[in-house]
Order: sequence, then structure tokens, then C-alpha cells
Amino acid sequence: MILFRKFRVLILMVFLVACTMHIMIDLLPKLEKRAAGADSGDSGCQCAQHPGGEAQGWGKQRASSAAEAGWPNKHTLRILQDFSNEPSSNLTSHSLEKITAAAGDRAESFRRIRPSGGKAEDHKTLIEDASWGRTVPAHGVSRLTALFEHPLYKVDLPSFTNDDTLFNLNTDIRFYPKATGNQGWHNEEGNEEEEEFSPTGEVMAESYPNWLRFHIGINRYEMYSRHSVVLDALLKDLASQRITSVAMKSGGTQLKLIMTFQNYGQALFKPMKQTRDQETPPDFFYFSDFERHNAEVAAFHLDRILDFRRVPPVAGRLVNMTREIRDVTRDKKLWRTFFISPANNVCFYGECSYYCSTEHALCGKPDQIEGSLAAFLPDLNLAKRKTWRNPWRRSYHKRKKAEWEVDPDYCDEVKQTPPYDRGTRLLDVMDMTIFDFLMGNMDRHHYETFEKFGNDTFIIHLDNGRGFGKHSHDELSILVPLSQCCRVKKSTYVRLQLLAKEEFRLSVLMEESLLRDRLSPVLLQRHLQALDRRLRLVLQVLEGCVEKEGYANVVEEEVGGDTATHRTPGHR
Repeated sequence: MILFRKFRVLILMVFLVACTMHIMIDLLPKLEKRAAGADSGDSGCQCAQHPGGEAQGWGKQRASSAAEAGWPNKHTLRILQDFSNEPSSNLTSHSLEKITAAAGDRAESFRRIRPSGGKAEDHKTLIEDASWGRTVPAHGVSRLTALFEHPLYKVDLPSFTNDDTLFNLNTDIRFYPKATGNQGWHNEEGNEEEEEFSPTGEVMAESYPNWLRFHIGINRYEMYSRHSVVLDALLKDLASQRITSVAMKSGGTQLKLIMTFQNYGQALFKPMKQTRDQETPPDFFYFSDFERHNAEVAAFHLDRILDFRRVPPVAGRLVNMTREIRDVTRDKKLWRTFFISPANNVCFYGECSYYCSTEHALCGKPDQIEGSLAAFLPDLNLAKRKTWRNPWRRSYHKRKKAEWEVDPDYCDEVKQTPPYDRGTRLLDVMDMTIFDFLMGNMDRHHYETFEKFGNDTFIIHLDNGRGFGKHSHDELSILVPLSQCCRVKKSTYVRLQLLAKEEFRLSVLMEESLLRDRLSPVLLQRHLQALDRRLRLVLQVLEGCVEKEGYANVVEEEVGGDTATHRTPGHR
């Protein structure tokens, strides 16, 4: 009996000790924060510190920075649009952008910037302003500027109505920029007067953050205008805005991070997993390939040169893993995966379906890592998007083949199936096919459109990280939709012919455009040369189609501009 009582007392003592330790652990961050406050000021830039020293003071730095960010308060970051491989993982936002985007929902639709008929120098200046990262060599005339001056790149869009803009105008709304209490909303000049602005006014439009102005500019025909000044400013924001919080992206097969900036804008961060000279191993299946950050950047520039303008803005950035990820995240699962490698580099691996382990950790040098930042599209609560299964989706199986791979007449069935039986949806899929073939991207299983515009709108070119994996191999199976259907937009066809000419060679244009990114060189010369080679293959397929079926049955004539056919029925 005495032994039993002693055992109960022992159990009680162990329980009390455990509770005491738990309380001390909870109070430790607050106590260390007070102790840190008594120390002398700021400790300086963490990126300059030796990683080994960081490892010794890991607990103290965590307590100090995390307590300032509200650790361990419940993680309240929004999860917005998915650029991953799983369309079902598209989640919506409940953060401050929901409030600001709601104002944008009732604000000005967008002041379209039509290319003027002015002097070439005017447009040249506009293009040169975009080179915020690096400057293009001054010798000779910029080929990129000359391309955007070409008549094929100056076609006017049809006039807009409320049904053609993503966000409608409400002239009754008045907005106080200072009411947000965040300087990110204000003009850089800093207007000190407390004024009331109308969303229809010039001052109002310019007072919006660049990410919101980008959202307002989306319409039925384009993600952004050809000579958008807002686009260049947004790219600069992606590469330079201060990161205030970080969280892991839910869903998807590989690690991606959601980064929030000081002006409430958000972007999807894909960290560097391969060096530029590494190719996809020949034994890798397309569905287990790495997602490359430089492919996301290059895809945006390629999409712009092709004049599709369907890829959300993407910029490269060198990120400090300590100061800009670990110290600002409220995602405990992400924070716990940070460690110091044997080479004294800061590493982390997060949580995902593939390549999220210590063996596949992402390591900095010592804590700097490259990555791509893709601007988020508007919140799904404000601008719903519809996910479509790609008719030429691959089987994603090691042994099975998809129907289109074994049936040469597969396109005839697709042409009779909505929404491909009318409008330009089938032609838009052909555009996407050409875009993917030039990049070597085999991972296009779904695509999205804005629900407001119904079936008469462009396809959003999301998730391009598995492109530019092999410069030495041209995957001809990507071109099967084009060879089976033998259909293409006239605007696409003539622009491809233009980009095949020596004066506007695609590889040279891409090289010049990518010089503007801060991670330049984004692509090696071998990948740039592969673009020219693949472009010739696309034109060969189209020439074969023209010879077989005739020009009128292959090339879709367009009425009133390159996008006006969104309202006209296509061939069956």
C-alpha cells in the first residue's frame, strides 16, 4: 500500500514538472524579447553574419523576430490562386487584399493604353523604362523595341463594355487612401493632404498599389496591355518590395511559398532547384520533373513576345532565406524544417508531395537563394475562375497512354464537344500548344479561364515551371494537337513567321528581354537556340497542314483585330 502511494506521488510530481516546463517554454519568447529590448538597437543585416553563429543563436533570433511578428498567433495569411499542378488546391483569400480588391471591384475598369501613332522614340523610351533590373546594351537599335513597333503588335482591341472588364465601374464610390493606415497604398511622392478621391480620377488610379492596378486592368481579351506602365512597375515590386510574411502553399507536388509584401500584394515563390546548366534526366517522367524557377520567368517573357499576354507577371529575385523567409514566417511547419547544413549553409525543405525532405533540401549560399515570384490573380471571391481539363491531357501513368496518343482522328471528336465547337477556344488551345512546345513543357493537364467572361475569353497560361528542361531534345508529342487539328489563328501564324526572320529572331528577342530580369542570365544560350529550332518545327507542321487542307481551312481569318474572333463562331 505504501509503495502504491509513493508511485502515485511520483506520477503527480512528473506531471507537475512537465506542466512547469511547458509554461516556461511559452513564457521564454516574451522574456527574451524584453531582454533583447534592453540590448543596444538593431543587430544589423543577418545576411552578413556567419551561418554557424546563427546556429548558436537560433533560439534567441527566433524568439525576438517571431515575437515581433506576433508568434505564435494563429496563422492568418490568405491562400490565393494556385499556380501548382493541382487545380483543386485553388483556395481563396481572407486577408486585407480582400478589402482592397473589393474596392477595386467597384473601381475604374482600367485605362487602356493603346499604342499611339507617335514617333518610334516615344515607344522606345517606354520600353527602356521597363529595364529596371539590368539595362540592354546601348549598341544599335533595340530589336525588342522594333518588334513592339511592328504593325502586328499595334492592333487595337474592340471597345470595352462592363461585360468585357473583370471589375465594373461604380462612380458613386469615394475612397480615402490614408484610411488604410499603410504607406504602401500611397504614391511615392507622398501626398500629405487628406483628400477624397473618386475611382474615376487620375489621382485615384495612381494611388492604388501596382498589384491592384494590374487586377483592374484584366479584361476579356488580355491579362495586361501591350505597353502597360503598370506591368513594369509591378515587376519591379516583385523583385524589390519588402516581404512581410511567408507561408507554404497548400496542395501541389513541390514546395511553393506564398509571400506577402508591405503593400498587401502577394506572389507565389518557386525556389531554385536546379542550376541553369542542368537538364532533366532522361529517365525522369514528365510528372516527376523538377519545377524550375527560371522557367517561370522565361515563360512570362516568351508569352509577351508571342503577344499572347496570358501569363501573370513573373520576376526573378534573390531572397535572403534568414531575414525574408525564416524570420517572417508564421507557418510553424515551415519554420521547423530550417537547419544548418554541414557546409554551414542555411537550408529548409518544407512540406509537399515530392522533394520535400532533408535529402532534397533547398540550401542558400550561405543564406541567399534564387527564386521566381509570380503575381497573384484576383481573389476567387472577387473574380471566379473555371478550371478546364485539357483535351490533350497526358495519362500521368508510367505505362498507359491517353486516347489522343492512339487515335489520329481524336481532334474531330474534340471539335464537336463544347466549348471547342464554337468561338476561339480550340484556337486558344492551339496557341497554348505552340507556347508549350517552344518551352518543352509536357505538364499541361488543366487550364483556367475567368468565369465572368464565359467561353469567349483567353486561356490563362499558369504553371510553366516544367518548361525549359531539355535544350537538346524537342518533344514532338506536344505538337500533336496542332498536327491533328490543323487550325491556327491568323495573328499567331503571321507573328510566328515574323519571329522566324533574322531581323526579329526569337532567340535574340528573348535574350534581350531576359536581360531586364535581376537573375539574368535566365536561360543559357543552348535553350535560346532551341527556341529558334522549335519555331521552325512549328512552322513546318503548319505548312504541311496548309498543303494538305488549304490555307483557308487552316488559318482562321480574324475580323476587327486579333482578338475580335472571340465573338465569332469558328469552323466545325
